[in-house]
Amino acid sequence: MSNPGKPAAVTTRWWWVRHAPVREDAGCIYGQKDLGCDTSDRVVFAAVGKILPRNAVWYASNLKRTHQTAEAIWAAGFPKPAAMPHEKAFAEQHLGEWQGMNRAAFIASLPPGSHWFAAIDERAPGGESFMDLYNRTVGAIERISAEQSGRDVIVVAHGGTIRAAVGFALGGLPEKGMAFDIDNCSVTRLDHVASPGRNIWRVPMVNQQPWIADASHNAMHQPAGPEVVPPETKLA
Repeated sequence: MSNPGKPAAVTTRWWWVRHAPVREDAGCIYGQKDLGCDTSDRVVFAAVGKILPRNAVWYASNLKRTHQTAEAIWAAGFPKPAAMPHEKAFAEQHLGEWQGMNRAAFIASLPPGSHWFAAIDERAPGGESFMDLYNRTVGAIERISAEQSGRDVIVVAHGGTIRAAVGFALGGLPEKGMAFDIDNCSVTRLDHVASPGRNIWRVPMVNQQPWIADASHNAMHQPAGPEVVPPETKLA
């Protein structure tokens, strides 16, 4: 039974889209390097556009691969918004001196089952830690949630940024967000529900890939880089 005297909750729906695959990285870690991405596959962008809401406000990071991905969604038939502010706070983690290193070799050097390039509080030499990324992402989410309360918000961003947003939605636990895969062009939705004295998050979907339903199309894939053959080990 409804209670007419009870203040209504306001839901702000966040739709996170990871940028398209980067092909010009030569198999290397790129972090905040401003590389372009591959937007040649119209099937993918048309499928993504079909599940995104119209009349949403759009944001992207300051890196051009997110702008190119948004343009590809619009070119595939999604109505282009009047504006798309570029939020530096939504950029990928700055990986400092690790940027330019062979990705597969770097990952092979990590403990088995590692979710990221380092522990969340370990700062890349000359760069950021994941917690640095998390804190700036959360600050922007809180600000925009207040500014755009009750609306649909589409953000084209990065794997690290979206993991940070998921960790925030899971109760401010960044390490939990690290456990999720966030594939290129995938869509993640996080709903912020605000009512007097109470703010909660819901997680309707993570890493949705709507183009997979098209049997004629292969899933998006960005190789980690050249395969690394581990050095031979001599048993005593």
